[in-house]
Amino acid sequence: MDGGLMARKVTSLQVAERAGVSQSAVSRVFTRGASASPATVAKVKKAAAELGYRPNAMARAMITGKSRMIGLVVAYLENQFYPEAVERLSNALQERGYHVLMFMASPTAGDDVQSVMEEILDHQVEGIVLASVSMSSSLSTRCAEHGIPVVLFNREQDDPRMSAVTTNNYGGGFAIGTHFAELGHSRIGYIAGFEGASTQRDREQGFRDGLASAGLDLSAREVGNFIYADARAAALEMCAGTDRPEAIFVCNDHMAFAVMDALRFKLGLRVPEDISVAGFDDVPIAAWPAYDLTSYRQPINRMVAQTVEALMQRIEDPTRPAHRAKLEGALIQRGSTAPAKG
Repeated sequence: MDGGLMARKVTSLQVAERAGVSQSAVSRVFTRGASASPATVAKVKKAAAELGYRPNAMARAMITGKSRMIGLVVAYLENQFYPEAVERLSNALQERGYHVLMFMASPTAGDDVQSVMEEILDHQVEGIVLASVSMSSSLSTRCAEHGIPVVLFNREQDDPRMSAVTTNNYGGGFAIGTHFAELGHSRIGYIAGFEGASTQRDREQGFRDGLASAGLDLSAREVGNFIYADARAAALEMCAGTDRPEAIFVCNDHMAFAVMDALRFKLGLRVPEDISVAGFDDVPIAAWPAYDLTSYRQPINRMVAQTVEALMQRIEDPTRPAHRAKLEGALIQRGSTAPAKG
């Protein structure tokens, strides 16, 4: 690298002069989707490396009016489903030429989400993905007024302006209810997630309806709030007595692991010999021998693909109607559920 250039910012014009091309050619090389010949690309990248040049994304945004940034708001990163989802969403958006700004928020539509969303909007993002986070109607209105598309990932909301991509949570809950009935269980418990979440509501309703189709009903219900410690406490409350359930559906895998840990290591019960346990998501840990958890698998690849596609379509054409998708998953039966005794 030229010693004199290290002390000051290298410009695209200097790269163009070193490479023997126009400044617009340098811009095309560093703009995703732009056209440049292989020979031009090679010369420009060689010159850029020699000079230590890095394109100024903020300056380009000011010139083009496009930030090429997407805001990704996430709750529950401790839930193993979301690190995987965030990685795949980020990779898919980057392949489309976008940068991802990730923010953490609580799962409710309260002040925390409000402040996070205000910060995201200040970054002039071109789109927003909310992963299991609700959004207030006032923020929805503001995004709509500014033409900023919003896609809900793994969450639904009664706002026709926002696209949403989810698994068929009702169908998954119904499948687990039917599975328990087919195994011959009659005393059945349910550990709910956060009560305000559409995923929780739909999974529980599907589960109850699946049981009802076999003439069954819940014998016990506790709330775990999608939190490991809360789910553990809920399991201890539900199963400490002699009238404990024979089978428990836990609203997601993250809580199901807590329930299984509590049953086995605190109460000395065996899974599935004493109690069958099923979860929802089918995160990779569910297949580990330590848990071998029966779970309803979310089609994460298809969910990510539809989320990104819905966002890109709305960015390209803000007048497009919102996209709503409920994707079918699959019940994965493993060793944590077994037929009822006798």
